[in-house]
Amino acid sequence: MTSREQIVAVARGLIEQDGWEKLTVRKLAAEIGIGATTLYHHVRDKDDLVVLLVNDYAAQIGRPPLPGDPRERIVVAATTMHDVLTSWPWAAEALATDGFLARVDEPALWMVEAILSGAIDHGCTPEQAVHVFRCLWYYTVGETIVRARSAPRRREWEQATEREPLFGHVDTARIPHLAAIGQRWGEWAGKDNYAEGLRAFVDGLLARCG
Repeated sequence: MTSREQIVAVARGLIEQDGWEKLTVRKLAAEIGIGATTLYHHVRDKDDLVVLLVNDYAAQIGRPPLPGDPRERIVVAATTMHDVLTSWPWAAEALATDGFLARVDEPALWMVEAILSGAIDHGCTPEQAVHVFRCLWYYTVGETIVRARSAPRRREWEQATEREPLFGHVDTARIPHLAAIGQRWGEWAGKDNYAEGLRAFVDGLLARCG
C-alpha cells in the first residue's frame, strides 16, 4: 500500500536527482512502482504534490523563539523563511505564485502569522500587514531563485570576465557609473546581503504604517 511517507521520500529523491522541473506525477508513480491512476488518489497534480512536500518539510523544521519586539519578530520569521528556501531552492520556484497559502497546513503558516502579527503590533492595519508579508515574500523568493540559478554558472561567468573586461563594450560617457564599477560588479553583486537588505526593507515598510 502506497503511503504519504513513501510518496514524499521518492519525490525528494527524484527532485535531487533530476530537478523539480523534470518531475511529473507519472514519473513519480513509475519510480514508486504503481500506476499513475493509483497515485492520483493521493495527489491530484504536480501542484498538489508540492503542497504535500512543503507540508511534510515544514512539520520537521524547528521554530525559533519569536521576539516580543514586532520588528525583530518579522526579521526572525523572514530569515527562517529564507533559510528554509535556501536549503530547498526548488520550493521557491514551485511556490512562486499567489494563492499557495490557502493550500498549506498550519506548520508551514507560522512564519506568515509571525510577520502579520509583527506588522499589526507595530501599528499596521491588516491590509498593510498583508502588504508587508507579500513584499518580504517576493524579496525572499526572488533572492533565493536568483542565487540558486546563478551558482552553477558563477565560475563560467568569472572566467569570461577575466578574458574580456566587464562592461568594456559600453559607452562610458553614456553609462559612466556602471563602466566605472566594471570588474568589481561581480564581487559586489555576489555578496550575500540578504540580512542587511531585509532589515532595510522591513524598516521602510513599517515606516509606512500608522
